[in-house]
Order: sequence, then C-alpha cells, then structure tokens
Amino acid sequence: MLDVLNNHRSIRKYTNETISDDLLNEILEAGIRASTTGNMQVYSVVVTRKEGRKEALAPFHFNQPMVKNAPVTLTFCADFNRFNKWCVQNNAQPGYDNFLSFVTASIDALLVAQNVCVAAEAKGLGICYLGTTTYMADKIIDLLKLPAGVVPVTTVTLGYPDEKPELTDRLPLEAVVHFETYKDYSNEDINRLYAEKEQLEENKAFVAENNKESLAQVFTDVRYKKADNEHFSGVLLEVLKKQGFM
Repeated sequence: MLDVLNNHRSIRKYTNETISDDLLNEILEAGIRASTTGNMQVYSVVVTRKEGRKEALAPFHFNQPMVKNAPVTLTFCADFNRFNKWCVQNNAQPGYDNFLSFVTASIDALLVAQNVCVAAEAKGLGICYLGTTTYMADKIIDLLKLPAGVVPVTTVTLGYPDEKPELTDRLPLEAVVHFETYKDYSNEDINRLYAEKEQLEENKAFVAENNKESLAQVFTDVRYKKADNEHFSGVLLEVLKKQGFM
C-alpha cells in the first residue's frame, strides 16, 4: 500500500479499455469504508459513464479532455439531503442548514474520494482529481440534478493509464509537518524549502513561457488569479445559499 501511495501520478490519458461493473463497485465499496463524521455518511457519488453525459459535463471542467476520454467520471458531493429525510421520517428535527454542516459533509466526501483513488490505483487504474468542481458547482448541480442539501466538491476521472508521467514534485516533509505547535517560516526557511521546486526545469519553463519573474508569479498572476478566486467564491457562496447551507 505504501508503494501505491508513494507512486501516485495524475493520469490524464486513458486507454479505451472499459472498467467492469464489478471492479467499479469493488472500488466504490472501498471508498465508503472511509472515515465519516459520526458515521452519518453525509456524501454521495455520481457516476458518469455515458458518452453524451460526459460530453455535457466536460464544459463545466473547462473542457479538460480526460473528462470525455476517461471511461468513468466520479463527482463526489457533500450530501445532507438523504440524512435530513431520514431524520424527518423518524420524527427527528435536523439542524444541518448551516455552513458547518457543509464543511462536515465536504470532509466526508473528500475522505471517500481519496479512498476510491487509492483503491483504484491499487487495482492498476489511473486517476486524476479535477479542481474545477467548486468553480462550476452551480452548472454541475443543474446537469446532475442535485437537490437542495447536495453540493459537488470534487471530481475524479478513472481509467486504465495510457501514459506514465514522472512523479510530481513535492515539498520536503519538513515544509508541511509541525511538531507540537506550528512553527512559522522565516524568509530563509521559505527560500530553502521552495528551492528544489523552483530549480526544476519544467518549472523554470513555466516561468519563461509566461514571461514572469518567478514561479510564485505563475501561480498568482496566471494559474490562480485573485479576480478568478473572488468570482468563483461568489458563485460558491450563492450555491451554498441555494442548496440550504447558509
């Protein structure tokens, strides 16, 4: 299992081989064994396999090709709809129409998603997380017909790999692990911890291609811009209101 975790790669190209129902169910069963708040399981997973449905979903993930090319696309949702109905049907008054409950359900959904990904990779499949789900949550809600109490939080494409990319760089362990209390970073710490990432040839290429002074500027000025973050924050907040979490 450690080998599976340490050799994770994001796979964006897949073969045409289909995933059997039995294998998909086995992977999803492993997914729902994930930890969950209070054993409430306040999440749902929407499986998209039909070509037409993948075509319709793709624009809401900025037309990233793996949405259509992967045999399976999984949308993981924070879901209090089912739990609320169970409560009401059993003369219990649910109090989950608030932001904390959205966070609770989102954590549940993400834990399941990671279990699914690890199980899939252990079975020889490749996966790719799509960070676009919360950007376009309103459109995905309409397409997938998600009722009140349900919000998509992440999407994973799934299939047999048709590529073997290099392992993605990661910061050293000391950059992200703190013992007993949080130890803030000095300027020297930041320079040291990011030095290897900044010196990678592919990252130098990103800087040059985008005509920037530093890799940090590629993130702030090109990939994850303040204006975009503010726009999509507004979209997501409206989604949370509409879906009953505010």
